[in-house]
Amino acid sequence: MTRVDDETLIRLYRTVLELRQAEITLAELYKEQMMRTPTHFGVGQEAVAAGVCVALQKSDLIYSHHRGHNHYLAKGGSLDGLVAELYGKETGCSRGRGGSVHLTDLSAGVVITTAILSQTIAVAAGTALAFKMDEDSRVVAVFFGDASLEEGGFYEAINYAAVKSLPVVFVCENNLYSTESPVGVRQAPGTSLCERVRSFKVEAHELDGNDVFAVHEAALAAAQRCRMGQGPVFLECMTYRWLEHVGPNYDHELGRAYRTREELESWQERCPVRRAGERLVKDGLAKPEELQLWLDEANAVIQSAVARAKDAPFPNPVDLFDYVY
Repeated sequence: MTRVDDETLIRLYRTVLELRQAEITLAELYKEQMMRTPTHFGVGQEAVAAGVCVALQKSDLIYSHHRGHNHYLAKGGSLDGLVAELYGKETGCSRGRGGSVHLTDLSAGVVITTAILSQTIAVAAGTALAFKMDEDSRVVAVFFGDASLEEGGFYEAINYAAVKSLPVVFVCENNLYSTESPVGVRQAPGTSLCERVRSFKVEAHELDGNDVFAVHEAALAAAQRCRMGQGPVFLECMTYRWLEHVGPNYDHELGRAYRTREELESWQERCPVRRAGERLVKDGLAKPEELQLWLDEANAVIQSAVARAKDAPFPNPVDLFDYVY
């Protein structure tokens, strides 16, 4: 296994921290009703985005789903572009026309995030096919939820990727719910997503998706395997979203009964940000005061981005249909 250097371990911690602070800030501001776009926050799931994207090269490409803020930022997407996009401003990464679920930053390798689930997986496989035909060493990573394995498109894509030995890292964020439907009412008892995928002769690993260091090591190995022409890899990252499916609130605050506050709190005890910080302190890579300094810096950066977004212009109504396909 490739040893991760100390600088990268610190980078991983700072990335999960920055993702967390960006999203909790935006979630709180969302309640002001100035962002007129549905939002699917990924608070609690930061380790998957950070672990995978830090393992990729800048020229590698990613595709993501409706809960894509973390992936966009972790791959290097513009924070200003994300915040302005949520406010519907011309300076947004999709020029205010895409909203929360349609993020793009090709300069960082973020092709698109979209709410159309398995279709995105198929498009990612197509991009990987192009890389292989062009003898391009780049890798594609595609993020999706556990419910995508209940759509036929996923199986067509992963079978084709296996047959053609394509350079795709399939990253399943298994947060146990499809909207408000728990996995127990959607899949037979004892179902293993990794076992399903292995039936296609694809290498598959189940990971602690709240451990950014474990996710990163697995993603490094997966990307290396892809670059060596050894075919796709499937990573099932077990994690949990803290907030409601769509919106900035906690489910228990709204009286929803599909999951309990106790279940949420049991996952919050496995907070990926706190765990990564504790690891750095334990290993002597950072002091508690440095963690606080990085937290303060992250908050200052997001607050500046919010201020710029609020001051930015809306798209001119005359141009509203430009860039719309």
